[in-house]
Formats: sequence, structure tokens, C-alpha cells
Amino acid sequence: MIGTGLLALAALMLVGFLRSDLRLAALATIGALLVAVVLPAVAGIALIRGIGAAAQARRDSLRQQTIEAEVMKLAIQQKGKLTTLEVATALALQQDETKRALDAMVEREIADIEITDDGVIVYTFDAAKRLGAKDTSRGILDA
Repeated sequence: MIGTGLLALAALMLVGFLRSDLRLAALATIGALLVAVVLPAVAGIALIRGIGAAAQARRDSLRQQTIEAEVMKLAIQQKGKLTTLEVATALALQQDETKRALDAMVEREIADIEITDDGVIVYTFDAAKRLGAKDTSRGILDA
């Protein structure tokens, strides 16, 4: 909103300069034009673009969180082991986007990487593997 206000101010100041009797070639007029029109316009554009970048970063973060949640659901269904092809197919993602998401989960130690004898990379999720053991849980003091 502030960015839009600065752009409106710059536009009004430009209209005022164009309607005035000032000589546009005068150094003082050019300086005043820079301060009254160009500076607010540049600041307004910078604010609007900055807000847009922050919103895009939030959308990207939310998308990543959603993908990871869906990967975890899939890992639970597949008993903790997934390939990029399985994830890409189930979530309708591109292979490179799938690999980036899975690799990010490995970096954060949510998943590990294993490899089959045939050279297929398998992402394993220990937490998803151990969900079957939740039926054997008991109170801490019962031990």
C-alpha cells in the first residue's frame, strides 16, 4: 500500500511539473524533478517488488511443505521406502522437482538414501517404517 502511494505521489508530482511554467532544462528543475518524482517512484517500485518477492517466498515454502507432507503420507503407505519415480508419479511432479524435495528431506535427516543391487536409489523414512510398532507402546512408568 505504501509503494502504491509513493507511485501515486510521483505521478501527481510529474503532472504538476509538466503543467508548471518551469524550464525543464534548468539544473534546479532537474534536481527537483529527481527528488519529487524519480525518488518516490523508485522507492514505490522497490517496495512493491519486495513485497511480491516475500509473497513468492511464502508460496514456495508452503508448496515445499505440502510436497513433503504428501511424500510422508506416501512413505507410510509404502512402508518407509520410496523411489523418485514413485513420488513423481503419485504426486504428479517433474522428476527434478521430486529429486530436489527428497534430497532436501535427506539433508534435514528426515530420510536416508539406500541403493539397490540394480542401482536404483531408494529413499527410506525410518519414522514411517516404525509406525507399525505403535501398537506395542506403553506408558513410560510401565517399563
